[in-house]
Amino acid sequence: MNDPNTHASEEPVRINRRVALQWISSATAAIPLLEREVSAAEKSGVRPPSVFAKGYGPDPDLIRKYKPGDLWPLTFTKDQRRLMIVLCDIIMPADEVSPSASSMNVHDFVDEWISSPYPAQAADRNVILKGMALLDEEAVRRGKSNFVSLTPKDQLVICEDLARKAKADVRQFPGSFFYRLRNLVAGGYYTTPAGTKDIGYRGNVPQAEWNGPPAEVLKKLNLPPQ
Repeated sequence: MNDPNTHASEEPVRINRRVALQWISSATAAIPLLEREVSAAEKSGVRPPSVFAKGYGPDPDLIRKYKPGDLWPLTFTKDQRRLMIVLCDIIMPADEVSPSASSMNVHDFVDEWISSPYPAQAADRNVILKGMALLDEEAVRRGKSNFVSLTPKDQLVICEDLARKAKADVRQFPGSFFYRLRNLVAGGYYTTPAGTKDIGYRGNVPQAEWNGPPAEVLKKLNLPPQ
C-alpha cells in the first residue's frame, strides 16, 4: 500500500471541469454495474442535504470550456480533499502495473460527483460526507487530530473494519459509506484510460482484420466473391 501521508502536504492540480463532465457521463453508466443494492440515501437512512445549483441540463456541452461558477460549486474543503486522496489510495493503491487512484485524480471525480445536483449523484452526498466525518472522529479517539494524521497501518485497520461492516450489511451506516465509497472510487478509476487498460477493455475497436463474408456464405446467397 502507498503511504497516504505522502499526500497530506501536497495539493494536486484539480481536473478540468470539462473533463469532469465527461468523466461523470461515463461513470454514470459504469458505476451502476457495481451496485446490487438500494440507493445510498436509503442505505444511510438519512436525507442528503440540498445542492443549490441548476446543473448543465440533460446533455452537457463537452466542447465548451467551463469557467468557475458555470457548473456547481465543489463540496470538499482542503482537509476533506486530502482525506479523500488518502482513501482513494487505500482502496486502489499503485502496483507494478497500474497507477494509484489519486494519481488519476479520482478524488476530484468523487468531489464533482457528490457536488452535482442530479438525483443519482446527490443521493451519495450525505453518506460520503457523514462517513468522512466519522473517520476523523475515530482518529481523534486514537489521539490524532484527523484521519490523515494516523499511520498508514491504523488507517488500513479502520478501513478494513468498515469493509467488514459493508460486507455484513450495505444498508446500515457506516457500512453503507464504505460500500458506496468503494464503488465510486472503482467506478471513477475504471473509466480512466489507465483503468480501462488495467482491465483489458479495448472499447469499440476492431478485434481482427475483416476481409468480408466467407466465400461459402456468398456462394449460398448466389453472390459473387469479393
